[in-house]
Amino acid sequence: MELARRVAAEVGARTEVFVTERPGHARELAQASRDAGARLVVAWGGDGTVNEVATALAFGAAALAIVPAGSGNGLARALDISLDPLAALSAALRGTPRAIDAGELGGRLFVNVAGIGFDAHVAAGFNGADNRRRGLGGYAIVTARAAMRYPAARYVIVTPEARVSVRALFVVLANGSQFGNRIRIAPQARVDDGALDLVVVEEHSRLATLWNMRRLITGSVDRAPQWSSRAVRQARIESDAPMMFHVDGEPVQGGRTLDARVHPGALKICF
Repeated sequence: MELARRVAAEVGARTEVFVTERPGHARELAQASRDAGARLVVAWGGDGTVNEVATALAFGAAALAIVPAGSGNGLARALDISLDPLAALSAALRGTPRAIDAGELGGRLFVNVAGIGFDAHVAAGFNGADNRRRGLGGYAIVTARAAMRYPAARYVIVTPEARVSVRALFVVLANGSQFGNRIRIAPQARVDDGALDLVVVEEHSRLATLWNMRRLITGSVDRAPQWSSRAVRQARIESDAPMMFHVDGEPVQGGRTLDARVHPGALKICF
């Protein structure tokens, strides 16, 4: 808190600093700040905090800034925001707002990545009360456990151009390029191109899937034969069973049909 006040004083900005107390509190605080006429709201935390603040500010005049302090920091890394709090905050307070897109899946907004299937299962495990390890190490453990037993599922993906049925490990809607920790799922995704990258990772064999998972870290996932991507403005994903999905790493239980779409330029951000 003192660091935030000190940097704000250096650039001549008047600030208020709040500490969140529970899930959803960041959204409430951001909404109150927006309604009070704030021009900039800083999310100091991880992807979940960023999502809450961004959801409150989307389609409005106030801009978002990020001080990355989470386990993955997906959007911050995609935007090359410094992981040093002083540098990130200084750049945000001195920056000029620019517009980026927001995505929507199952009625929930996201600013980085949303997904169905394996990555949602991993997100639920990582956020579970029994997971005591955070950061990349904790994420790797949860992922490794899930990789051995999580079953692929059949999805029908509907876009204005086609209707296809796939057996996939997961389906991702990407606004940013990575899950976090430089694990890139959509290397060509751009946050301001007016589209989402619809990524499908099909399951041909579990051995091939495990072998190609290394490409998520090396940045070469687009070379994996199971991986495909295309830019979409809207899509519908259907399944015979209710689907768990995640928005910016926060798991949500959905139904058997999930609609996705992009909201071009919906959010202003300073960095």
